[in-house]
Amino acid sequence: MVSGEGEVVPLTTAVEPDAERNRGSVERWLLEMETSMRDTLKSIGQSAFEAYKSTARTQFVQEWTGMIVLAADCLFWTKDVEESLRKGGVRGIAAVEERMQAELADIVQLVRGSIGKQVRLILGAMVVLDVHNKDVVSLLIRNECSAPEEFDWNSQLRYYLQVASYDAPWHRKGEEVVMTKMMNASLAYGYEYLGNSMRLVVTPLTDRCYRTLFGALHLSLGGAPEGPAGTGKTETVKDLAKAIAKQCIVFNCSDGLDYLAMAKFFKGLASCGAWACFDEFNRIDLEVLSVIAQQILSLNDAIRRGLPRLLFEGSDIVCIKGYSSFITMNPGYAGRSELPDNLKALFRPCAMMVPDYAMISEICLYSYGFSEARDLARKLVKSLQISSEQLSSQVPGGGELVSSC
Repeated sequence: MVSGEGEVVPLTTAVEPDAERNRGSVERWLLEMETSMRDTLKSIGQSAFEAYKSTARTQFVQEWTGMIVLAADCLFWTKDVEESLRKGGVRGIAAVEERMQAELADIVQLVRGSIGKQVRLILGAMVVLDVHNKDVVSLLIRNECSAPEEFDWNSQLRYYLQVASYDAPWHRKGEEVVMTKMMNASLAYGYEYLGNSMRLVVTPLTDRCYRTLFGALHLSLGGAPEGPAGTGKTETVKDLAKAIAKQCIVFNCSDGLDYLAMAKFFKGLASCGAWACFDEFNRIDLEVLSVIAQQILSLNDAIRRGLPRLLFEGSDIVCIKGYSSFITMNPGYAGRSELPDNLKALFRPCAMMVPDYAMISEICLYSYGFSEARDLARKLVKSLQISSEQLSSQVPGGGELVSSC
C-alpha cells in the first residue's frame, strides 16, 4: 500500500488482480485487498505493541507505520495512567507527567534534527497527541483524580487491547484487537489504512464534540456539529475517524440533491461500514430531507438489530455494523432549511464555538520543532485576526487560516 504522502506499507498477503479467479471481477480482488489491508495493519500492530515495551520512543517512531505508532502511543499512555492511578493515586500520575515532559522534549529535539519526510510527518502528529495527553494528566493532577473510575479520566478518549466479542470486517470474534472508549461508549479500532497524515489539535471544544459523537455512535445514531464557518465542525469529525481508523467521506451538499442520489450514497456507506460527513446539510430542500430521514432511520434500525442484509430502496444490500453518517450545519444563513423533527431525532447536536486559536497555533508550531512556540503563536494569531477584519469575506475562516499558515 502506498499512501498519498508517499508512505509504503508491504502487504502480508499478496493480492493478484490478474489471477484466474479475479479476472473480470474487480469487486472480488478489491475485497481481497480490503481484507489483506486489515490483516496487515493488525499484524504490524501486534509486532509494534511488543516492540514498544523494549524500544526507545525516538527509535520506535522511525521504525513503524505512522498510524500504528500513534495507536501504540495512545494505548501505552492509557495503560501507564491507569496503572499509576491504581498504585499511587495523584502521586503516581505526577510521576507520569514528569516522564511525559521528558519524552516530549526528546521528540521535539528529534523533529529539529535531520530526518526523512515520513518520520517528520509521524513526529508532527505524535507531538500534537502527546501535548494533549500531557494536558490531560495535568488536569487529573489539578482535580486530584485518584482512581480510573473518576469522571475526569473516564471522559477522555482511551485505548485498550481487548478480545473481540463479535465478528466484524475489521476483526474476528475471540481476536485481540484495539478498542477505543470514552465515557460508557466503546468503538472497535477500524484498521482502515488512512496514510500518514497530520492530526487535529485537541482543544476542550474538540473533547466536548468527541464525547457527543462517541455517545451518538454507541446508540447507533449520527452526530450533528453546528456553528459558524471556521469552527472545525468537519475537521473534528474527520479527526475522530482517524482516531479510530475509519474511512470518512466528506460530501458538500447543495439544493440540487434528490433522495435517489442520497440513496446511492447510503447504499455504499452501509455496504462497507464507512462514515460520511455531509457538509451544510441544511441546504438540501425540505421535501428531500423528509425522505432522507426515512432512509437513515431504516439503516440505523438495521444496524441496531444486527441485521446482516437489508432491502433498501429496491436493492438487497449488505449492512455492516460501524456505518454512520454525520451532518454539519451553518445555521442562520440564507437558503438554509430548518431540519424536520423526524430527522433531528436521528442526530445528536453539538454546538461549535470559536476555538482557541492561540492554543492551536502553539501546538502546531511545537510539532514543527519551534521552541518559542507560545510567543510566536500569539504574534501569528494577532496578525491573522487583523487580516480577517480588514480583508474581504472570501478569505477562509479563522481555523482554516491558522492551519494553512
